Formats: sequence, structure tokens, C-alpha cells
Amino acid sequence: MRVHLGSDHAGFELKAAITERLRELGHEPVDHGPPSYQPGDDYPPYIIAAAEGTVGDPGSLGVVIGGSGNGEAISANKVKGVRAVLVWNEETARLGREHNNANVISLGAREHPVADAVRFAEVFFATAFSADPRHIRRLDMISEYERTGRAPRP
Repeated sequence: MRVHLGSDHAGFELKAAITERLRELGHEPVDHGPPSYQPGDDYPPYIIAAAEGTVGDPGSLGVVIGGSGNGEAISANKVKGVRAVLVWNEETARLGREHNNANVISLGAREHPVADAVRFAEVFFATAFSADPRHIRRLDMISEYERTGRAPRP
């Protein structure tokens, strides 16, 4: 599987660790930057590029990384077709894929030891969407809102 990655300076080290682990697992990482550590860089260009790469590459997943992961999740979710989830443990990684069919994981590099964050990503990559009708129904409601701007009715 191809995995599109983007980070800022805060996530640069974690991005490298995840990239290495992806290669060990036989996946193909695609790095959307930054290409080197750049203190004070701005995350949106790298995150949006990784998100666009994910959407434009059917069957791929994405990883976006910053200090907290919050701004990265917000930025990635601005790209049409992205469902980015902020992950802080193995369970949120699993549920993001299983229940929400997320295609991008957002991680806060300053919030976790590198080994833990790499493990969260591994769980995310290894989990499939459940395709449970209730989850499909909920995702359809979100998609309908994105298309029409009309809130779903309970």
C-alpha cells in the first residue's frame, strides 16, 4: 500500500520513524515534505499535499504529523474526500478506520513517545473499514451535508 506523509518541523522526526516502519512492513511511503528539518516552517502546504496525494491515489492512506496533530487534522479535512482522524491511542486508531473509514491519520509528535505513535499508525494501517450499515449510513449523512450544505435530520 502507498502511504502519503506530510509534517512540519515538530513532526519531522516522527515522520522519518513512520516512513522507516512503513518500508519494513513492505509499504510504499510517499513523502510530501518537508524534505529536511526546517524550524518554524508552516504545516499547511505539506499536510494539504499529503491529503491530496491520498485522495488522488485510490487505495492509499495518509499520515499527517505536527506538534499536537490538531492543525494537521483540520488542514487535511479541508481536502475533499479526506476523512482525517486525530489519534491518541491504539483504540482511536482502530476505530477511525473501522467505524469512520478514515483515510488519513493525524498524530501529535509532541504528545507521544515515538514508539507509541508508530504503533498507532501500524494499527491504523492494519485495520479495515467494517462496512457496518450504521457506519455507512452515518458517513452518507456527512457526505450529503458536504454536497448540499443541508444538515441531516435525526
